Amino acid sequence: MRIWGKVLGFLFGLMLSKNIFGALLGAWLGHRFDKGLGLNFNSLGGAKSEADRQATFFYSSFSVMGYIAKANGQVTQHEIAFATAYMDKLGLKGSLRQQAQDAFRDGKTTGFPLTERLTELKSAVGNRQDLLLLFLEIQIQVAFADGSLDTDEREALHQIANGLGYSAQELDKLLEMIIAGANFHQQGQRGGNQSFAQSGKQLENAYKVLGVSENDSASDIKKAYRKLMSQHHPDKLVAKGLPPEMMETAKQKAQDIQAAYELVSAQNK
Repeated sequence: MRIWGKVLGFLFGLMLSKNIFGALLGAWLGHRFDKGLGLNFNSLGGAKSEADRQATFFYSSFSVMGYIAKANGQVTQHEIAFATAYMDKLGLKGSLRQQAQDAFRDGKTTGFPLTERLTELKSAVGNRQDLLLLFLEIQIQVAFADGSLDTDEREALHQIANGLGYSAQELDKLLEMIIAGANFHQQGQRGGNQSFAQSGKQLENAYKVLGVSENDSASDIKKAYRKLMSQHHPDKLVAKGLPPEMMETAKQKAQDIQAAYELVSAQNK
């Protein structure tokens, strides 16, 4: 909550006017200053305000998307279509859409400072690991936009994961979960007209979405499900600094996790 404008406005108003009415006027002007300029004295000394985190996450997401799209030297139509569809899904219009497009274009430029951008992102996010996880998941989806990962895209993902503090093993597991999630979501959209083989594949993907296996106990599966839901809860992520415009990403992920858990639970009854 931004309060310093109100506090300082009240004090200056009181000193200048010598009465409560001047102090209240100063407090009101301070409130307008807080609201309009986003003043946050907590940002001094390196801490980031909520607006700083949201802006950094937004720019980093789309610029690194551009970096991955150009990883193999050429941006494909699949990657352009994904970025466009992603902006559509988030409902980005006007200046916000232009900002996203500019960031994507920045990421495609030769010499894009990936390490510097990731360092800035980590600094802005701080100890909010759920945001970094969502960020990495978004980049995996971009790399997998054409349904496969080539060597350059995989190398780019390893660079990004390493820059965010994830090991190669953690990235590989996350890749499996995200790819399975994409397949699970697509199969779910097709509805109930699936063959026995397709239903079996859907169940296999559901286990992978949760990061578990059919040999795990019901208790362990439930624990994994709860952890994933906590990590991807839209309201929690927005409270931690996810731009509200990007809430749809977390919402869809949470819905897929819920659907996967329901399918696995029904199978184990």
